[in-house]
Amino acid sequence: VDVAFVIVKGEKVFVERIDIEGNTTTVDQVVRRQFHTVEGDPFNPREIKQAAERIRALGYFADAQVQGAPGNSAEAVVVKVDVVEQPTGSLSFGATYGVANGFGVNLGFSETNFLGRGQSLSVSVQSGTDNVSSNLTFVEPALLGRDLAFKFDLSYDTTSQFHNFYDTANLIFAPSISFPISDFSRLELRYGARKQTVSNVSADSSVIIQNDDGTVTSSGLGYTYSYDNRSSGLHPNSGVVLRFGQDFTGLGGSATYVETNALALAETKVLNDSVALRAIVEAGFLQSLNGYESRVSDRFFGNSKIRGFQPNGIGPRDLTSVNEDALGGNVYAVARFETDFPLGLPEEYGINGGAFLDIGSVWGLDNVAGTGGPVDDGLHLRSAIGVSVFWATPLGPLRFNFSKALLKEDYDQEQTFDLTISTKF
Repeated sequence: VDVAFVIVKGEKVFVERIDIEGNTTTVDQVVRRQFHTVEGDPFNPREIKQAAERIRALGYFADAQVQGAPGNSAEAVVVKVDVVEQPTGSLSFGATYGVANGFGVNLGFSETNFLGRGQSLSVSVQSGTDNVSSNLTFVEPALLGRDLAFKFDLSYDTTSQFHNFYDTANLIFAPSISFPISDFSRLELRYGARKQTVSNVSADSSVIIQNDDGTVTSSGLGYTYSYDNRSSGLHPNSGVVLRFGQDFTGLGGSATYVETNALALAETKVLNDSVALRAIVEAGFLQSLNGYESRVSDRFFGNSKIRGFQPNGIGPRDLTSVNEDALGGNVYAVARFETDFPLGLPEEYGINGGAFLDIGSVWGLDNVAGTGGPVDDGLHLRSAIGVSVFWATPLGPLRFNFSKALLKEDYDQEQTFDLTISTKF
């Protein structure tokens, strides 16, 4: 059999115009900026398909259809966009319970398509047994009509003597901009101003914490590089996330230090995509500068990094103080391995299972002299193993953790059960 392939240059077809219908609230520009094609460009079916996916991913529309139609001539195509809008705002009020924070009340407002301009606005107030957290966040995803996201973040957090023997108050003002530097990566540049207060320190607390009593103001610049190919990589069921960031504090105020954070995540799905496997490696380092000594409000604590322990249950500790205070550390490193899988229950129940293994530690202080006795700030490995139950409820995705510490120090404080809101990276 003889086969002849004949390649003939086709007629050039151009985009005559882009028509958008169905957007009663959302302005045309929000939809139009999802296209990398403008009127007069060559018609590229692949680009039109990708634009349709970006429009659906906005979350503003219950349905979005994008297709080409004949234009006024044989060389022209009209791109027609037909969308169906859906509610994008929410007002929430409820009560919560967490082993770490006790009972609390949440009040929040969130709008992901503010005034139909594609902007995001959220206001929330959350309270627990020993803490109150309030936050205001505004995001403009296309500053000056470009792929340049502007974010404004203002938060105020307080804690009382529930897990600690002192109170804290943190006021943070943090505007930032971020932009893509490749198909899968972005760079964020930010400024941060912070006012930290440590007060009501118990007389039985460590000398290190007593020296931190008072208010410190600081400001600085920072950046974060992030890479995420999970949603649009060659293998949609697998992917990696990489993050690396630094904050240089010392532009104003009395605090001068460099905080470095890094995270690497790899995940995949197996057994017909029913089982998710995930590995996460995370680390942080706080380097004090110009004679500044890190405060308890600056340092890392392990309760949010390694499961199986109470809040402030691991890390450097003053063993001579009456309270045996947890001091936090300048360095932390942790590796987490976890899996999610179905339990065989009906899908409408929204209940799945999981298992995890955490290995890591928190260590290092600037100065342990003058405490009157031993302060253990060495590198001691901790690990915990456990199982999880995930339950998708109207209040949010709940996560029940049942854990057992495998490696620990004698003074560490375990926590065999924990109830939290499930989070994603």
